Amino acid sequence: MPFSPLHLVDGDRARGLLLLADHARRDLPQAYGSLGLPPSEFERHIAYDIGVEQLTQRLAAMLGVPAVLGGFSRLLIDPNRGEDDPTLIMRLSDGAVIPGNNPMPPEERARRIEGYYRPYHTAVSQAIEAVTKASGKAPLVISIHSFTAFWKSTPRPWHAGILWDKDWRAVRPLIEGLRADPQLVVGDNEPYDGALRNDTMFQHCIVTGLAHALIEVRQDLIAEEAGVEQWANRLAPILDAINADPDMHMVRHFGSRTGPIAGSPDEISN
Repeated sequence: MPFSPLHLVDGDRARGLLLLADHARRDLPQAYGSLGLPPSEFERHIAYDIGVEQLTQRLAAMLGVPAVLGGFSRLLIDPNRGEDDPTLIMRLSDGAVIPGNNPMPPEERARRIEGYYRPYHTAVSQAIEAVTKASGKAPLVISIHSFTAFWKSTPRPWHAGILWDKDWRAVRPLIEGLRADPQLVVGDNEPYDGALRNDTMFQHCIVTGLAHALIEVRQDLIAEEAGVEQWANRLAPILDAINADPDMHMVRHFGSRTGPIAGSPDEISN
């Protein structure tokens, strides 16, 4: 079976909601072997977002909506970066030197962009187009990621974080919905900042004016099936309620904290 740079989950496009999972898989095409790394490195977050494939698939099933999952390890090339980002292909990741990425000749970089990165983003664009056509409205796009429980030796207190740039529409009710559980610590642009020039949300939502949010769940909470089920049950009704808000399906341009967007209409003030 040929290697695929993406995997599609079918669903009711007329619902107007699309799920994405950039770092769902840790697979590599056969020609790249293991990039010179031992198998143990592919159990770590440097290779993929632990638990995200299962969580995204479960959410898609519960909500009855489509999803696009990245089919390759972020060690090959990171789909959640711009093509000009210096971290697009990592040579060193969390202490691990990646022999198969050192050196990185320009022609090999171009080959990975053309063969893996661009097909994934083309699939995301096509999925957005299909949802728009079927629903007759702009889709709400939700991207699912996960983060490590520790940064180096420092424990991270958040159970989940919501990352965003300037479009608050889906973000505010998502944070409020999660924080309704007093036992949850929910980060607002923690543990990362959601303003990243030319990442997936920037390319497909910020530039085009689609409502969106990026959900980060701590990896130890979704590493096992029971945790995946718990978080799917927690997130599904919140996302369902947000998706029912007509404002989530209007094209509105908020701009970006990363700088002006060429050709973008006037930005909406927060």
